[in-house]
Amino acid sequence: MIALIQRVKRASVSVNSEIVGQIEHGLLVLLGVEQSDDRQKAERLCDKVLGYRVFSDEDDKMNLNVKQVNGQLLVVSQFTLAADTKKGTRPSFTKGATPAEANHLYNYFVELCQKQLTTKTGIFAANMQVSLLNDGPVTFWLQV
Repeated sequence: MIALIQRVKRASVSVNSEIVGQIEHGLLVLLGVEQSDDRQKAERLCDKVLGYRVFSDEDDKMNLNVKQVNGQLLVVSQFTLAADTKKGTRPSFTKGATPAEANHLYNYFVELCQKQLTTKTGIFAANMQVSLLNDGPVTFWLQV
């Protein structure tokens, strides 16, 4: 599983010009699911995302995680993160999970996050438009 996380001052996701999820201060999580992923990887990635220290402490050092700053999550499925881009100029998606498996693990990941802090989402497999005000900018690629 892959999570591209961005520290944001605010973020929202829209479908058909209607906002379906939005947060203030927190993390935008773009989530990609690969064929080899399972519930155990979703659990590990959730722990890593929620524990990753990307927020500044009183000394302006990245020592605090999203829970410690009372932040929120916006989780958006993004199958393109599982793309193989090693050769050619067109991505291959053969490493990506099937839509049914990706949806199952996406929902499981979201449920895990919702148990610990406010978590909003997009709509799986929809054509979404994501807006954000990246704070920093601070962006990390996390993979388990």
